[in-house]
Amino acid sequence: MTQAPSPAFEAPWHAQVFALTVHLNEAGQFEWGDWASRFGDTLKRHGLAKELNGGEDYFAAWLETLESYMADLGL
Repeated sequence: MTQAPSPAFEAPWHAQVFALTVHLNEAGQFEWGDWASRFGDTLKRHGLAKELNGGEDYFAAWLETLESYMADLGL
């Protein structure tokens, strides 16, 4: 019997914040490299840089990064 694949995201809001970030990048609001650098800094600050399993802490850091980046950009 084939096992159903695991969902790509653990929670709906994880998918939503991911999609919003991709949309904002594609809309030209920021460069992906800048986003990745900021996200990496957030992960390091929270001690999550080595635990990239896509769980709740990871996406909380993702959301924190997106909110602060949007505030810095005045969006």
